[in-house]
Amino acid sequence: MGWFEAVVLGLVQGLTEFLPVSSSAHVRVVAAFAGWDDPGAAFTAVIQIGTELAILAYFAKKIGSILRNWFRSFYRPELRRDPDARMGWLIIVGTIPVVVLGVLFEDAIDSAFRDLRLTALVLIGFGLLLGWADRYGRKERTLDDLNVPRGLAYGLAQALALIPGVSRSGGTTTAGLLMGYRRADAAEYSFLLAAPAVFGSGLYKLTDIGAGNAPAWGPTLVATLVSFVVGYAVVAWLMAYIKRGTFVPFVVYRVILGLVILALVFTGVLDPASGPAT
Repeated sequence: MGWFEAVVLGLVQGLTEFLPVSSSAHVRVVAAFAGWDDPGAAFTAVIQIGTELAILAYFAKKIGSILRNWFRSFYRPELRRDPDARMGWLIIVGTIPVVVLGVLFEDAIDSAFRDLRLTALVLIGFGLLLGWADRYGRKERTLDDLNVPRGLAYGLAQALALIPGVSRSGGTTTAGLLMGYRRADAAEYSFLLAAPAVFGSGLYKLTDIGAGNAPAWGPTLVATLVSFVVGYAVVAWLMAYIKRGTFVPFVVYRVILGLVILALVFTGVLDPASGPAT
């Protein structure tokens, strides 16, 4: 992987991580359209650390309060009912499904799940589900209504994003909308929930960088830095947008992109396992 390729893919990661359009799908698809080799699951996992650092920066006050009150609740029983202390436990609960399924399906995540036909189909299917949830969800609940069963439901939705095209933010936000949460609350928990899973996955895959067909360390670090800078701007914009806008534009975009990918694959322009057909 060259430096230009790293900058482009870091930009793509930063632009799409927090939008409900699947960053992993876009990194995979942009590489295919450009005629580059599939950067691989390890590269995708590591550069996502950059966008999660953007979440830490944007929600620094909230995350600091969660960590502080969660730790203090161990020796101060009166804090165990504190909303931020509870949120710490609920983030842990919601992270369990993606950890378990990530380990069980590691080989598929690195291979079969990266097939462009599957990416296209889940872009379309989960895009339509997001549109339905956004249209018919009650949007009454806030994060104060979050409990263990709902946290697990969010976590299962996040685990589906192991398949490029589902979208971590899109899947968890859709789950939140289906459970009656407001857009901003569903998105906020989605972002908070992603942090442990993304950091864990990225750190786990660090040893794969520079080995085999994986990109080298230099381009990977550049892509990670770019994704952080761009990701911070995007999450700030999105949190403001969803207070007044709907997810309809993202649904339309997902469906169109999925159909374009399918058309290019079935006309032989794109090889579903790599890039442009040769």
